[in-house]
Amino acid sequence: MERTALLVGATGLVGNELVKYLLHSNEYKRVTILVRGDYPVKHPNLVVKKVNFDESPWDNLEAVDDIFCCLGTTIKKAKTKENFLKVDLQYPIELAKWGAENGAKQYLVVSAMGANSKSKIFYNQVKGKLEEGLKGIGLPHVHIFRPSLLLGNRNEFRLGEKAGEYVMKFVFFALVGPWRKYRAIEAKQVALAMYKKAVGPSNKAYTVYESDEIERVE
Repeated sequence: MERTALLVGATGLVGNELVKYLLHSNEYKRVTILVRGDYPVKHPNLVVKKVNFDESPWDNLEAVDDIFCCLGTTIKKAKTKENFLKVDLQYPIELAKWGAENGAKQYLVVSAMGANSKSKIFYNQVKGKLEEGLKGIGLPHVHIFRPSLLLGNRNEFRLGEKAGEYVMKFVFFALVGPWRKYRAIEAKQVALAMYKKAVGPSNKAYTVYESDEIERVE
């Protein structure tokens, strides 16, 4: 247990599952999470820091080996495009720059299927800009995870995603071959893939995993 990790987005669907894998692993001696409010989990290897993300809270942190970014919101929750950009683009890029400046070995981030900086869909455009922004920062290893529709128990109700889950139940087995990446995926599968890629060998500086590849990570 020699490694250290920093996780942002621990209260989200993927982040919540990832915390469990990190704390129950044999690789990490310290897992630090940044949260806005109280966090219910207690563990001897867990360090919880309540922060204001607008104040660049990572600037006062100890250096870590691995950084996990599970930050993400919706336009409805963010209320404005400006606020959405802060959560899904500005904060993740700032965190990556801090990591590069402080010797982080890996940066693992949840993006989205269809991420493309030239997309006409605002959400996909922002995710694409995030991916492009991470390329020139100087981190030794960047892992990009692009899940399809995420399944799991959320703390909030999202009508659009619930409708998507309902539709996916009927088309799931029809999505094969090149269409397989469009299948909905459990958040815990994404979290497990992130954990496995973090502790496993990595030869590439920049790797993207589509949703069907996330399912097959060993």
